[in-house]
Amino acid sequence: MGAVYFYHLTDSPLEDALPQILDRARAQGWRVLVRGRRPALLDRLDKVLWNGPEDSFRAHGLAGSQDADQPILLGADIPSDGFDCVISVDGADLTPAEIAGAQRACIMFDGHDGEALQHARGQWKSLTGAAVAAQYWAQDDGRWIKKAEAG
Repeated sequence: MGAVYFYHLTDSPLEDALPQILDRARAQGWRVLVRGRRPALLDRLDKVLWNGPEDSFRAHGLAGSQDADQPILLGADIPSDGFDCVISVDGADLTPAEIAGAQRACIMFDGHDGEALQHARGQWKSLTGAAVAAQYWAQDDGRWIKKAEAG
């Protein structure tokens, strides 16, 4: 059974933190789905991944463009089948079944956005209540520190 890691962004924006998490997942050999809710955010993340430093190229694509061939796929309402890691951004939902079917699931949320924080708290309560193993990580001076664990 997979686990879900909650990443509470306080020191850096999603555009800086997501590439770090993607690099860790890809280092495991995992195929990754980044699930968001708003196409504008997914487009912005696509540009961030394409415009990164030359030595940090991350092969990826937006949903609708050779999806099966993408090691990292960004999209909304994409089933998690065939992905080893599913990353939720922008409050996108993950189900206990999806987490169980993945090696890892991640929920990244902006700690300076009250609504995002409340949504993440609700996700933690719902998922741990469904017996999903979970870890809560927060940024501290640019490092990730594990603050809580359940299951």
